[in-house]
Formats: sequence, structure tokens, C-alpha cells
Amino acid sequence: MILHSRCNMIKNVRRICVRISSIRGYSTASKTDSQKLELEFLGQKYPRDHYTNITAKIARYLGRNLHTVPNHPLSHVRQRITDYFYKAFPNRLGNPVFSIHDNLRPIVTVEQNFDSLLVPKDHPSRSKSDCYYINSNTLLRAHTTAHQSELISMGLNNFIVIGDVYRRDDVNATHYPVFHQADAVRLQTQDELFQGVENSVDLKIFEHRGSEDTNKQGCHTLEATKIMEHELKTVLTGLVQALFGKDIKYRWVEEFFPFTHPSWELEIKKNEQWIEILGCGIMRQEILQRSGAGDRIGWAFGIGLERIAMSLYNIPDIRLFWSTDSGFLHQFQVGDHNTPIVYKPVSIYPQCTNDLSFWIPKGENFSPNDFFDIAREVGGDVIEQILLVDEFTNPKTQQTSHCYRIIYRHMERNLTKFEVNNLHGRIGRTVAERFKVVIR
Repeated sequence: MILHSRCNMIKNVRRICVRISSIRGYSTASKTDSQKLELEFLGQKYPRDHYTNITAKIARYLGRNLHTVPNHPLSHVRQRITDYFYKAFPNRLGNPVFSIHDNLRPIVTVEQNFDSLLVPKDHPSRSKSDCYYINSNTLLRAHTTAHQSELISMGLNNFIVIGDVYRRDDVNATHYPVFHQADAVRLQTQDELFQGVENSVDLKIFEHRGSEDTNKQGCHTLEATKIMEHELKTVLTGLVQALFGKDIKYRWVEEFFPFTHPSWELEIKKNEQWIEILGCGIMRQEILQRSGAGDRIGWAFGIGLERIAMSLYNIPDIRLFWSTDSGFLHQFQVGDHNTPIVYKPVSIYPQCTNDLSFWIPKGENFSPNDFFDIAREVGGDVIEQILLVDEFTNPKTQQTSHCYRIIYRHMERNLTKFEVNNLHGRIGRTVAERFKVVIR
């Protein structure tokens, strides 16, 4: 399913690939790159043509896969969504019904990204100003919904696709040209849909010569649509409560999406404001028919991982998700991805990192906490973080070596190299004096 607004592809077809305010901002390819007849991404070569507009900057994001990086906030959100669906839909043996696909290649065909989803050939969402094209037949997926038809064609009835998506957009606190989505589909046969429903002998999924109205598609019976709607809304209400707590305020809003009908948005109330959190609906039957599942009825939804994470952890800027700053990443290094976390802003001033290695005397009862205490004593609040990055025992001398990475950052100004080196030296001399270690 596709997400609302610039993080949601299904709110308005015209925003399937969000426009950028200035195309020139993305024309960073070098002359050498533009002269190449072939481009290589993720180990595969592609011919370039007049449609090629992917830049070297955007290409560098391919393969980063933040949603699967251990202890990354987007990975926590991915795991929590997965856990919920595993528990909500077990089979008779207790195994999960939903399959998870979080490593599909983000390079797709025009057929996958547009045609399979009934997007008209002349629709502006296909334009070069909206999407990143490798060539006229291939592009970086603009939504994870691009894999929907192929997975249904493989015979899958319940699945979630999670991955990075690419749209030409400005870079600011809430928008980025690369973000991450989870897109889910659930299909049911007539027997599955009406199982457990009283007096269901005469109930059908489909009706002939039906007409489409605000409540259903022309080919679906009202009964089938309402049962699917009830399950969909129950499941998604449960998901939001699992993420944000049972007391979260929410509301359903009717919407128009091109790939589902009827369609809804689910909004939650955060900081006294209503925030659209996902889009969903009953899948257009033509998509199922083209994918070989015309005897089934389905629902689908799409949700943006960044939008969830920003609301869940109070992260103020979408660019932080791409940060390699340990001051940011360390806050999410928890053993349980369900651990409540409130993001604490880090200093705007740059980090300075120095390593300190030393041999510990044999028989010395030395703990990393001893070093942490000394470092804090000498460096104070200028030390942002300390990591034990290496521990080695010499097999001949049986001496142990520790290597600590000390990250310095002042909260109010830049630190000079001289200041950092002076502090680092004092820490080394102090630990050597107190614990008789030998600095390496």
C-alpha cells in the first residue's frame, strides 16, 4: 500500500512521486558519468538512455538498508511491526501466516512501479522530475507497493514488504529523497472470508452487474466488503496501540486512493495534533485479476517507518536517520526493540574521536568501569561517549590489552585539536598512574 502526502503515495496519485522544487538541485552527475553507456548498481549493469537521471549522490544510498541495521531506530520499528503481525495471524500450528520481505532489490521496472498498479501511461507521476530513472524502463522504486503484484503472482496471500524507496524531493526536517516503507497485503477466498459467520451459505464475495458506490467496488458484495473492512480496521487499530500504547487517541478518515476502494486513513493524536499515520483500503479487484488471484478479495495498507519512528521516539529531523554520529545511534542500542526510548538531542558541534590502548598488569583486577570513572573525572561533560572497542590477551605473556574509543564533544562550542589532545593525554597519564597500565 502507498503512503499519504510526501511520505504516502496513495493520498493523491499526483503525488505518487513527490515533485521537487528545483530539478537543478539534483543534476550532480559528472560529465564522465553522463558519457557512460552503462551504469552499475548493486552488482548489475544497466544501459543508460535519455531518461537516465539518477545521480551519484542518490546511488550511494543503495544498499544502506537502514531498516535492517541492528539497533537502528528504523530497524526497531520494522521488528515491532513484524512482531505484531506474527502474533496477530498465526496458523493452526502457531506459525506466522504473514511472510516478511525486507531485502528485495529497490531497482524495479516501470511495469512494477506503475503499470501493475493501474497508473495511466500519461500520468505526471511517471515524469523524470518525480522519480529516479536508471533508464526509460527501469527506476528506483518510488514505493514498496511496486512488489505487490509479483508477490501475489507467486501465490502469496499474506505478506509485508519493507524497504527503502526513492522520490525526488527537497531535503529538510521532514522530507528526504530516500525513506522507508512497510507495505502489507492480505487476501482471502470465499471460504476463508465467511468462516465462522452465521448463516453464511448464501454469502458471496462477488456480484454481477453491481455498481460502485462509496461503500464498495462494483464487483464486490456489500457483505464481503464490510467483513474485510472490519478486520482491516481492527488489525490496524491494534498495530497503532501496540506501537504507541493502548491510550493513544485515533480516528478513521475516509479517503480516495487510486489502488483501493473504499479507502481510509488512520490518524493519531500526538502533541495535540492529528497526524496521519497510514493509508489503507480494499484492493482494486483488477490488480488481483491481473496477478492471478481473481477469486480472492484483499486489503492492503502502507506505513512509513520514518514517520512512525519520529513520532515514537520524538526524533525532530528525518536526516538524523542517516547519521553515523554515535551520539545519535548509541541512544538506540538496546537489547529489546520494545524498550521505550526518548531521543535526546546531541550537540550541533562536531565530535572528536581518539583511541587509547594500554596493557593491564597481570593479576590486576581492572574493570572498564574503572576507566570510565577516570575519564569522566578528567574530561567531565566534554566526553560524550566511551566504547571498549577491543580486548586482547597475549597468549605468551597472558597480559590483557584494552582499547577504548573516547568521543569528545562540547555542548556549547567547537573543541580544538589541542584541547582534545591535552585531555586525552591527561586521561592516559591518570589511568597509568592509578592502575600501573602501560600505554601502547
